[in-house]
Amino acid sequence: MNDNSMDNFSTVQIQQLDVLIQECGSNQGNLIPLLEKVQLLLGYIPLCVQELISEKTGIPVNQIYGVVTFYSFFSMKARARHRIQVCLGTACYVKGGKEIAEKIEHDLGITFGESTKDERFTYEKARCFGSCGLAPVMVVDGKIYGKVTLESVDEILAQYK
Repeated sequence: MNDNSMDNFSTVQIQQLDVLIQECGSNQGNLIPLLEKVQLLLGYIPLCVQELISEKTGIPVNQIYGVVTFYSFFSMKARARHRIQVCLGTACYVKGGKEIAEKIEHDLGITFGESTKDERFTYEKARCFGSCGLAPVMVVDGKIYGKVTLESVDEILAQYK
């Protein structure tokens, strides 16, 4: 599957996308709310969709791309069923975040930004969740797991089978 093709979306999704773009108009202040709605509708915001938004709103595509790549909520690639994030901020890194990240990479056979072949997990980097007192932190589908150990990683991921 080519993540950057409008062919990945149904006619209904494309029609809904057009409605969202039209509702938000060309006001740059509406860009983030528009992108949030697009992310929820499509599951990700590939470059072809960013170009369509640019074309229809007049907002430069490089500005749209900058917003999509800056905020971790947005993704340019289709994600698997479950999203794993390991904090690599200073507190988490020092308390074992790097080792947890390496274990996940080894056990799942993927690196940051990739999804497992069975489309069960997408693995993403994170810098801080504001839970430094719980370091090291791992997040799965928005649920924060604190004081994660190498041993607890398997238990955590087993909940998402």
